[in-house]
Amino acid sequence: MKTVYTFLLGSLLLITACDNDLDQFPPNIASSDSLEDFTGVLNAAYFYQHGSVTPIAVMGDFRADNALMEEEPFPEFDRFGPDLVVMEDQFFGPFYTALYRSIISANNVIENSSNATHIGEAKFLRALSYFKLVMVFGDVSVILDVPNIESIPTFDVARQPADDVYNTIIIPDLQDAIAALSTEIINGRASRYAAQGLLGKVYVHRGDFSSAEPHLAAVVDGAAAAGISLQENFGDIFGVDNDLNPEIIFSTQISSSVVDEYTFSEFWSWSGGLDTKSLLPLDPDLIAAFDAVAGDIIQAGDTLDLRRAVTIDENIMASPKFPQTGGPDHDWIEMRLADVILLYAETLNENGASAEEVLDLLDPLRARAGLTALDHTVLNTQALVRQAIQDERRLELAFEGHRWFDLVRTGTVDAEMGQTINSDYHLFPVPISEVLASDGVITQNPGY
Repeated sequence: MKTVYTFLLGSLLLITACDNDLDQFPPNIASSDSLEDFTGVLNAAYFYQHGSVTPIAVMGDFRADNALMEEEPFPEFDRFGPDLVVMEDQFFGPFYTALYRSIISANNVIENSSNATHIGEAKFLRALSYFKLVMVFGDVSVILDVPNIESIPTFDVARQPADDVYNTIIIPDLQDAIAALSTEIINGRASRYAAQGLLGKVYVHRGDFSSAEPHLAAVVDGAAAAGISLQENFGDIFGVDNDLNPEIIFSTQISSSVVDEYTFSEFWSWSGGLDTKSLLPLDPDLIAAFDAVAGDIIQAGDTLDLRRAVTIDENIMASPKFPQTGGPDHDWIEMRLADVILLYAETLNENGASAEEVLDLLDPLRARAGLTALDHTVLNTQALVRQAIQDERRLELAFEGHRWFDLVRTGTVDAEMGQTINSDYHLFPVPISEVLASDGVITQNPGY
């Protein structure tokens, strides 16, 4: 397992060197004070999230029915076969490596820092990292301490069941983060509401709606007091000038002044049709979705959904959501209030709330989009309300990396994609380099 050990050792060496590296961080990310107080290591845990951003954006939208690949072999994203492994270097490898580096940095803070707030932030970042890994790969290797040269030969890198990762790491870490962090969002860093929102989302992904409800309710009910609110104009959520706006609960902050380890086209290039592998990325199915809401044609008297012009451009068949101007400085939105509201509505519906109560939550989002309120006397069953919420999620969150993972967790992949897809391909391939380097201790997902 020499290569795996080399990766772990390399990550450790990067962590020990990060105090000087972090002098380059922009002002909106806290600067390092000294390695002794582990501020620099915590900053590294934030920084390494960068490498996960574009891969999960592409997996979330190009695997689904929002975006299309053109140049071979990239259409493998739409063919649902074993050949997706050829994209390891551009997507799955950088994603995997970045998140484990974030995890090891977070472990260092958790083990060694005496600052309770920093430990809370580190636990949030560790939970976020493992959540992304589990959504993408399913079972994953678990690292809960900081490897050193002596311990590397005994490291167990065998993949652990996803359920165990949720129950022993992700959920407890988020519970600890909730207890340690303030509701105040300081310089865009992790807050209590970021941890509660993520924990609610984790429970939703697991189908545990009763556990999800109080956490999502806490965010929705407490948002205003914490300065979290929906932007009046949908377009004002996105673009470099709107980074850290009041709707953002947590984002991975990106600056062109900080060297990004991800060396390929960034998320805003992919969605905007700026990468030659997909010059016309907009899927016609998403255009059709903007012509229908909750399975029905837009009601008479409504204008076109105001989210449409922000999200899709039919002339260039791409998305202007993250404009090319200022692209290298776009933050990646990990969680915003509209996402949490929609998850909360979904949770209430699954927990048996009335259609009126659930659909009322969608009113502010639809009003901002220039649409009328959904009629709860028409959408009067749990199934109809469920579909309405999923339709709203698609239009609200398109090109923000959610769509594929929403389809998988709701069991609607085949219905929405219009084809029968082997469930093996609901997950993505583990980097083959890790499988080979571990002599098979790290196993590949079925189908690949």
